[in-house]
Amino acid sequence: MNTSTAAPAGLNSVRHRARTPSTTTDARSHSAEGPEPETREDGEARTKRTYGRTPDGTVFVVPETHDMVSQLLDPREPKNLSDVLVLSILALHIWAAYALPSSLKRPIFALVFLFWRASYNVGIGYLLTVQSKYKLMVTWARRLKLFEKPSNGKNPRPWLYQLLQRELEAKIPKDYKMAHAPIEYNAWLVFRRIVDLILMCDFVSYCLFAIVCAHKPAGEGFLMAFARWGIGIALVGFNLWVKLDAHRVVKDYAWYWGDFFYLIEQELTFDGVFEMAPHPMYSIGYAGYYGISMMAASYDVLFISILAHAAQFAFLAIVENPHIEKTYNPPPPRQRAESEVSSRSETTVGSSKKTPAAPSTPVPVHNLLGLKNFDPFRITDYATLLLVGYLAALALATPDTPIYQTLFVLNALFWRLWYSVGLGVVLTKQSNEKMFTRHFLKYGETPTEAWRQWKSMYHFSMTLCHASFLAACWKMYTYPEDWGYGWVLLKHVVGLSLVALQVWTATSIYDSLGEFGWFYGDFFFDGAGKLTYGSIYRFLNNPERVIGTAGLWGMALITWNSAIFMTALISHILTLGFISYVEKPHMQKIYGENLRKEAGLTKFIKRSLPQPVKGLQDSVDKVWEDSKHFIDDFVDVARTRLAAGSSTIVRDTSALFNMYPARLTLSRISPDVAGYDPKHYTISVEGTPLVAADEKATGKESASARVSKDVKTKVFEYGAPIRVKWTAPANHSKKDWVGLYMVTDNRSREVTEVPTLGRWVPTCPGEYDTTTDQGILSWDQPVSTSKPATETDLVQGDMVFEGDKLWWTQGVFEFRYHHGGGHNVMSISEPFEVRLAKVDDEDAGVVGAAEVEAALLPIVRNCLDRDPDIAPATVEERFGAHVERDSKYAKRVVYAIQHMFGVEFAPAVVPADGNVRKLAWRICSAKEVLAPYSMSQRQGPSTPVKDKFSDAVL
Repeated sequence: MNTSTAAPAGLNSVRHRARTPSTTTDARSHSAEGPEPETREDGEARTKRTYGRTPDGTVFVVPETHDMVSQLLDPREPKNLSDVLVLSILALHIWAAYALPSSLKRPIFALVFLFWRASYNVGIGYLLTVQSKYKLMVTWARRLKLFEKPSNGKNPRPWLYQLLQRELEAKIPKDYKMAHAPIEYNAWLVFRRIVDLILMCDFVSYCLFAIVCAHKPAGEGFLMAFARWGIGIALVGFNLWVKLDAHRVVKDYAWYWGDFFYLIEQELTFDGVFEMAPHPMYSIGYAGYYGISMMAASYDVLFISILAHAAQFAFLAIVENPHIEKTYNPPPPRQRAESEVSSRSETTVGSSKKTPAAPSTPVPVHNLLGLKNFDPFRITDYATLLLVGYLAALALATPDTPIYQTLFVLNALFWRLWYSVGLGVVLTKQSNEKMFTRHFLKYGETPTEAWRQWKSMYHFSMTLCHASFLAACWKMYTYPEDWGYGWVLLKHVVGLSLVALQVWTATSIYDSLGEFGWFYGDFFFDGAGKLTYGSIYRFLNNPERVIGTAGLWGMALITWNSAIFMTALISHILTLGFISYVEKPHMQKIYGENLRKEAGLTKFIKRSLPQPVKGLQDSVDKVWEDSKHFIDDFVDVARTRLAAGSSTIVRDTSALFNMYPARLTLSRISPDVAGYDPKHYTISVEGTPLVAADEKATGKESASARVSKDVKTKVFEYGAPIRVKWTAPANHSKKDWVGLYMVTDNRSREVTEVPTLGRWVPTCPGEYDTTTDQGILSWDQPVSTSKPATETDLVQGDMVFEGDKLWWTQGVFEFRYHHGGGHNVMSISEPFEVRLAKVDDEDAGVVGAAEVEAALLPIVRNCLDRDPDIAPATVEERFGAHVERDSKYAKRVVYAIQHMFGVEFAPAVVPADGNVRKLAWRICSAKEVLAPYSMSQRQGPSTPVKDKFSDAVL
């Protein structure tokens, strides 16, 4: 089920969040048809136009472009020099396939294809990533003045401008003049030509590799050859249709990643093949690779196809998906205040201390599923790991005799029956009469405890069910003596692919539903779930029906054993029964008519069927419905009878290669810094002083005891922005930069030895490609001072370090002014300390909720970068949605809480609580629980422990 919730999210079957096509972000599909035709006064309809918008807000008409194949091969399309270049390189590939010796063709074309595939996934991926993050390709074009007219005297390369003008305008003869188009659009057109070269060479080199590898298997009969070629051609034809339909929907704009450069003023669409599968151009759009592999009858082609397909998925995950999320699915605006404030009962603490009561249902954050959530201190995880270990040991230690094999198969069937039927009965009774919850209420427990115990039971059963099936497969598996014999290698490749498909399906379901949905939370908490149509559920109502059990058939194919095939069949049937008789009735009961009748794939297939087939399908549907009603009635009667008898991610990397040995740092004189006097460089630091920062220095440890003069290290508040003022000679290098370091990280005062890891700001804007110059406030302002004429003219500037440019830890730090983009240090600031004020209840009595909230709010605001869209203004305002998406914010907050209050939390509690008030309550509750241990540590074993916090509450 598929539910998402405000707290957790619901069952792994037919649930989806309704989503309009305008908010679809999965496939980057766009409608490029433009607005409706405009009508002139004479009634003549104008041509439809598409309008683009650049990041600076410039709106322009997007000229019509054509796909790469038409541009290259259609004689009716205009041609230019780049077309000739691409066609020449393709012809060179074809000539090489003919002229090379037979013994060299396979390895050379394998390397050629891998080169072009790396150019695609790594080369284009890098360009798109830096364009998405830093607008780097546009910055390069602006810096090289590629699109500035030579007539203005500023373009140093008039020949390059004229070449680009001829090349680009020749391809778009209508509605396009390079001089009038935005630089983003021009840069995109140049990028397109690079893409054309790489993609065409990638495809042609792959096809040539398949040709040189193709052969007829020995002993292959006519029927097998006919089937092999027929299926291969069908897969290639299907691949071609997917690409053509995808291009019909997304047009050239999204095909060439246009949204990395500019946006078109139209909504995202969800049409055609994009209703059929997620990311169709990268998923089912690669079916042709496997069709060509079949026609070539070569494992070399198959393996290189799998490698190329996997690289494409990596490209999708690393390059495209982050840009899609940033562009089309930004976090929603933060709620300025709680729409509903939980009822809070106040308890007197001492004479004036108040602590808020616990929320009625605390949001669980200690998740169960996945290796990243494994916790050896949790009995469920410990017991599960122990039993799986025992099972694996038995499978490895026992002989592969028929008796042991039978026992392992029966064990797998037992766990499958318990997982599908046993837990199915428990869930059905929970849905109808809250049986599981009632059992724990009977012993004074809460519904939350019942839910926790159910999660443990389900997780334990699921793990043992899959582990026992794998153990049975291991006992039945026979290691092949000859991998090249018959279908042995192919069976293993297809089987592992099916296992990978099931793993991907389960991951997609979990990402969509969360812990609440995965563990059927809406069987336990009424009204807590809501329908969701995100992720894989956009295409399928019940992915578990087929692809959710693909791994069972994959393992059966690998073992090639009748008992395992039968176990897989029984497991699949039980899964279908669980969906039909446990999940679906509950879904219909709580969601009723809100359930979606047909998923995206079903609707697409029905629309694609010819009319006679549609009529036949309607008849089959009617027969199926009648049969299903009969089966439902029969099962209902049987269930009643049975129930009666049961009760239960370029700048700092250079420093990594610039680690100067001590003998090289004896002198700071370097040709790079000759003529610059370090005395003319200064750095001063300003920040938010820590309140009561002097409390740590008393007696012999005071600041005055360290030196004989009045020197006091500045102490700044954790996470607060730090302002840096610098002074340098007027002729200083424009590539100078300032970095933030821990004092103890660098042995040398002349050369910086460690990278900044992003904690740096250039002194002047526009000098570095991979930075947005964020943090620069002013630069190169003349210093007005009275000085002798022989002195150097000085300039000054301001910058601010905040957010990711800070060290989110306590310690003593310094700023270093570096010369000319290198690591030679010209000036170092005075050291300063960043510290958290400890809120201790040892001397000041019991710390109440009001004090915790007052101390916590400014620190939380600092941790959330003081961003109005993320940081709250009051203790009751919710945190911005960015906190849920980026774990760095939560990690900053829990670090601060640990060092302020001595309580350690997992980062997940921050987005779960959602505001400062609930965090304060959690801190007070934790200190109350830990108070006896804390007091005993202070007073020693012989001193009676007095729990001030608990006594005051009592």
